[in-house]
Amino acid sequence: MACKLEASEMGSIRGSLQAAAGLITLAVLPAAALAQQAPAITAYALEPAPLATLPPLPPPLGLPQLQAQVSCPALQQRLLATVGSQAPVWSISIADGQGRLLADLNGTRPRIPASNQKLLSTAYALDRLGPDYRLNTQLWRLSDGSFRLTGEGDPDLALPQLQRFAKLALGTGGSSGEPPSLVRLQIAEEPRQAWWPQGWHPDDRYYAYGAPITRLAITSNAIHDAVMNPPSRLQALLQKTVGQQGGKVQVSQVSSRAPLPGDAVLLHQEASAPMHNLLSLANTESHNFTAEVLLRQAAGSWDLGEAAQRQTLWLGEQGLPMQGVRIADGSGLDRANRLTSRFLTALLLRMDQHPYGRAYLASMAVAGQRGTLRNLYVGTPLQGQFFGKTGTISGVRSISGVLLTSAGPRYVSAISNGASSPNDTIGRVLRQAQNTQLCPL
Repeated sequence: MACKLEASEMGSIRGSLQAAAGLITLAVLPAAALAQQAPAITAYALEPAPLATLPPLPPPLGLPQLQAQVSCPALQQRLLATVGSQAPVWSISIADGQGRLLADLNGTRPRIPASNQKLLSTAYALDRLGPDYRLNTQLWRLSDGSFRLTGEGDPDLALPQLQRFAKLALGTGGSSGEPPSLVRLQIAEEPRQAWWPQGWHPDDRYYAYGAPITRLAITSNAIHDAVMNPPSRLQALLQKTVGQQGGKVQVSQVSSRAPLPGDAVLLHQEASAPMHNLLSLANTESHNFTAEVLLRQAAGSWDLGEAAQRQTLWLGEQGLPMQGVRIADGSGLDRANRLTSRFLTALLLRMDQHPYGRAYLASMAVAGQRGTLRNLYVGTPLQGQFFGKTGTISGVRSISGVLLTSAGPRYVSAISNGASSPNDTIGRVLRQAQNTQLCPL
């Protein structure tokens, strides 16, 4: 087994979303337009009017770029002294808002990033989809009187939504129109071989943090542990729900990659929490399922290989140092991922120039206060001043984020593959980066 990730990944999805809503809404920019237009369909319910397209990400040219040479010898010396003999297993990069590389240790050496991989997925999703984007689960009526349930991986999908779908299907006469109504329902789902990224260790797949990635995922396909056959569980829940409402249901499965018939009618849809809440679930609480869904939705493909290729192209377009970067999944549980600390520092710097940069920053855990950083650096000058993403798998510890200082932000990435007491080392590195007198402007 590769290992268990942050314990918070197994917490309540609904509770995390509700908490995130209150914390993030104050920090994000005004609501922006949705990237996708509403489909041309016939619907019983009114569809929201399509909004304007998203503002484009400013081109890399003219914005601060991460420099290649270290420009703050005093901080560099402190960094080397802090890691000492463990320098070979560390990659650490520190930059300021002008793109100056203040200090760097093995910054171009590819490392296993663990959940720091989520910083890529959330940046990509935020840019491609916008902060108000929602994942939809939809009930369609087909021309033969049957129904089809489609989804986009809403991590908060639960029994109340299923009950509403069942009531609507029965309320339109089911598929037979005669009591007791027989509802013939198709569930559109991904093929079984695509439920887990290939690089996830088989033992991890039994835990909640390694639950399968499917489009119709009741409570993110996890109860206390992973649900190993989500369509089977969904079928049982649908049969129970429809039965409680006086009907019967006949469930079949179809490929989610097959297009809907052109004459399908949308009866009802249930929307997830908005994108900025989902970002917080992925970054603050390090929820693997959400990060994987965001990567796929942003890429417009649930084929993981294709989604990774599209994300890689987008990252390259941002002018980031791509040498050594390898994307195997969206969450970081796959040990085939490779990132460099310079790449992550450059990504943080780049996203700070993004039209939705505040939403990105607001999705992070906060040192000593929130998420996977809530128990770290409590009572130190770092508390409330470092917004970051953690990562933990066996032998790997990573923390990357934005450190607020009196001289402006510092962008920091620290990845260890085999260090002892990594949290203490990272804390000391952050304290040195916080000392702005070491690197005068």
